Amino acid sequence: MQQNYKQLQERKNDMATTQPDTQRGNLGFIAAIVAVATIGGLLFGYDSGAVNGTQPGLKAAFALDDAGLGFTVGSLLIGCVVGAFFAGTLADAVGRRNVMRYAALLFLVGAIVQGVAHDHTLFVIARICGGIAVGAASVLSPAYISEVAPPSIRGRMTTVQQIMIITGLTAAFFANYYLAAAASNPANPNDVASLNPLWFGIAAWRWMYLLQAVPAVIFFIALFFIPESPRFLVSKQRNEEALDVLTSLFGSRQGALTLGEIQASFSKDHRPRLSDVLTPAGGRGFLGLRSVVWAGLLLAVFQQLVGINVIFYYGATLWQAAGFSESQALMTNIISGSISIVACFITIGLVDKIGRKPLLLMGSAGMAITLFAMVYAFSTGTLVADKLTLPGHMGQLAVGAALAYSFAFNISWGPVMWVMLGEMFPNQIRGSALAVCGFAQWFANYLVAQSFPIMLGSIGLAKSYSFYAVCAVISFFLVQKFIVETKGKSLEAMEG
Repeated sequence: MQQNYKQLQERKNDMATTQPDTQRGNLGFIAAIVAVATIGGLLFGYDSGAVNGTQPGLKAAFALDDAGLGFTVGSLLIGCVVGAFFAGTLADAVGRRNVMRYAALLFLVGAIVQGVAHDHTLFVIARICGGIAVGAASVLSPAYISEVAPPSIRGRMTTVQQIMIITGLTAAFFANYYLAAAASNPANPNDVASLNPLWFGIAAWRWMYLLQAVPAVIFFIALFFIPESPRFLVSKQRNEEALDVLTSLFGSRQGALTLGEIQASFSKDHRPRLSDVLTPAGGRGFLGLRSVVWAGLLLAVFQQLVGINVIFYYGATLWQAAGFSESQALMTNIISGSISIVACFITIGLVDKIGRKPLLLMGSAGMAITLFAMVYAFSTGTLVADKLTLPGHMGQLAVGAALAYSFAFNISWGPVMWVMLGEMFPNQIRGSALAVCGFAQWFANYLVAQSFPIMLGSIGLAKSYSFYAVCAVISFFLVQKFIVETKGKSLEAMEG
């Protein structure tokens, strides 16, 4: 198989000297495909932002304590763990596009039920269903994009996934802010506006969930207008269909060459399966798993252990702990989301030029510095009537450091992890490796989301953020030692 691949590469290089460069492909068509595939990321971001503003409503409607709130918010992530684990192997069986369609429908149902449920158990079940959809889309969208984009722009195209996550997050922040404003009572400016009724007598915080149905419908319909992944089609020996897709992406000559490379990259003795992530005879691995799978697990877990989703899920709670009002906290969320989008656009300009690994290293260093700045600011606070009060300009320092931290994350680990998980695995194990790494990523996400309200109540903000800061420091050295650069490599050249 490796010999066949090398021969195809030599033939491709020879032809490149006698024909125009076709490596960039049909950019308009590729961009349209990417726009559709990344709506799944927008759904994840929108839900994360929506729940940020619904926590007073959840507490009031279901009589939740801190642990109950953590479980309710984090229950989405239980579904994400399940969805991410099964999505890869299911996509190997029925196709990337079909699984994303199922995810869109499941998210739609989950959004509507969350918005109308008055029973806590039903609400949690609906949230888990939405999580299954988010988990599936989160691992399949970057993988699908990597499988249709040419190597020269693959990093930029996959970075759009993170932009859509942050766009969904920021859109939810805007929606939360204006829904709360519309429901506010001018006669009582100190009330919690999100608890007040809005249209049809439904509380504003419930509309924050119901509005998620809009992008879910758009996602489902748009998926009927993009092709199936050519790598999946080849794995199912549907070579003529794969050639049609590759031709529409890269032209007839380049499409034929790429088809041959893809065929040579698959094992002849069996189709992709979950056991492919195990160390093959004579291969590199540790504790039974391939080395490249361990590298993926490192990226997946530490993207969460640096604590970014504390700001995603509990940003409003965090800003209020720093002394902000509800309205100020929601507006700060909007600013944070906007800064994160700018950071992702910078990544688009850098990821295919300087590479993935340098961005990860710079991000780890930036996150460590800004997190320790937050720790210092929070360590100066005192509790007044069970509410943290920061002296002097420490509140501004805490918020400024948090915004800088979001920038550092979203210029590096935020988008680059998705880029690398979508491209770093060989074709034969991509679906299975994504199942394992997606499971780990969402499980770590769940642990962080579940534990933060408890940590906040027991050890305070300063010690909580000390843990995330130490993880950022550790991530720098792990990337330096274990991560291999993938910039410019074709998917068929990835080593397991």
